[in-house]
Amino acid sequence: MTVLTLEAITLRRGGRLVLDGVDARFAAGRLTAVIGPNGAGKSSLLEVAAGLLTPERGSVRLGDTTLPALRRQELARRRAYLPQRVGVDWPISVERVVALGLLPQLPAFGGLPAALLPAIERALEDCDLLALRDRPATDLSGGELARVLLARAIVGDPELLIVDEPTADLDPRHAIDAARRLRARADAGRTVVMAIHDIDLAFRFADDVVAVREGKIIAAGRTDEVMRDQTLSALYDVQVRIVRDEYGPTIRFLD
Repeated sequence: MTVLTLEAITLRRGGRLVLDGVDARFAAGRLTAVIGPNGAGKSSLLEVAAGLLTPERGSVRLGDTTLPALRRQELARRRAYLPQRVGVDWPISVERVVALGLLPQLPAFGGLPAALLPAIERALEDCDLLALRDRPATDLSGGELARVLLARAIVGDPELLIVDEPTADLDPRHAIDAARRLRARADAGRTVVMAIHDIDLAFRFADDVVAVREGKIIAAGRTDEVMRDQTLSALYDVQVRIVRDEYGPTIRFLD
């Protein structure tokens, strides 16, 4: 099992300091939710964690190896990253889009290898896409496309899965399904990191929470330790109360 570690990460974008000396540890076999207001630095944190942005200072390690020391193909095989907003410009089938998640294993030419077809089938089924498998991806709704891209991210069973707002554009049923699917990846021993605005879902499904504000981590730890009235109120600049009943905790934002 692989731990992802960020140490003293400082990052500027367009001359603006967006991450300021960030330390974070994402444990294997756990689902970590990264929460915070808009512009807090969550997406930048995930891009650094995925090896897509090089910080001004600090280091990122996957296990004992820094990300720059990994060959590009090895990193692509071990890590999957799903950005917050992404489109599909070519009318290829849903099945082919999902298969792109296996790109490090695909031959340069020809059809899909038979050995990879079961993984594609499982990803389609897990994300409720079997009925859409032959539809051009350009014909999908925003929510349908979000499910396709999640399937593409999980099809290769990466040891590290990083997703940015995986429930955006999804209806309640499919948002819960997406959270359950990420929960299942963590339960299978994978390291799963998700940035998410839906903090009720984070409370329900995440093992750990990292709270980010103005480029700094203001709290990190187990979900029940971080998701408290005082911490969430400070994070979002609004009074928060956590109400518990027979259905579990619910987060309420007060006037």
